[in-house]
Amino acid sequence: MHPVAVASLRFYAELNDFLSSDKRQRSMAYRFTGRPSIKTAIEGCGVPHTEADLIVVDGVSVGFDYHLQPGDRVAIYPVFESLDVSPIVRVRPKPLRRTAFILDGHLGTLARLLRMLGLDALYCQDSEDSEIVRLAAAEQRIILTRDRGLLKHASVTHGYCVRSLVPHEQACEVLRRFDLYTAVKPLSRCIRCNGALERVEKNAILSRLPPRTILYYDVFYHCLSCDHIYWPGSHYQNMLIQIAHLCKESSALAATLSQEKGSTR
Repeated sequence: MHPVAVASLRFYAELNDFLSSDKRQRSMAYRFTGRPSIKTAIEGCGVPHTEADLIVVDGVSVGFDYHLQPGDRVAIYPVFESLDVSPIVRVRPKPLRRTAFILDGHLGTLARLLRMLGLDALYCQDSEDSEIVRLAAAEQRIILTRDRGLLKHASVTHGYCVRSLVPHEQACEVLRRFDLYTAVKPLSRCIRCNGALERVEKNAILSRLPPRTILYYDVFYHCLSCDHIYWPGSHYQNMLIQIAHLCKESSALAATLSQEKGSTR
């Protein structure tokens, strides 16, 4: 029988969100037998491995395959999507610079908000966890969920546990977390299916337009996936205001949206 050993673990910044209040912002004693991997220890404390990006043991950065030793002092840091920490060993593959998301069934409103911002957001309303994990790997997508168990799947490399319960706050959270302000392309994706939008000539779709729309609007887009038609109708200005509010931390984008108000797409 292996003797019980002890290592000291400390989680930093937002990783503390996953810990009980008595373990936050301080070192904790982690008891173990044998030679567990640091990945096992992290998830044993309740933190999905996708949330960690830098692990330092006694001053040396290590990977997930490092095995704990008695007396180790371990510091675990969150993901640095917008900070270059090379040549330190990052424990995940490099950030996905083609930023595309896959969201589970509890985040439908967030998916629509991300699409409104022009971000690639695949929504899996009724899919099993295994299918979400498979699609994330096959299409190089970042999993967004509030289910910690989903992010603990061994094959998941990029994922984020959304903290807020409020969709607007969730969208702001994702923008900050992945530093996406420069990737925002307002109203360039289909809210319904996530397809890309493309300008279409009015004459080509006249038969599909309501009479008053034909009279008052001249700018139209259609979804390349589902062929739904869009135009800058009564909700357009409200959507621009909503987008500007979501992106208020990006002054350049806010200025661009301000210039668009009063004009059509």
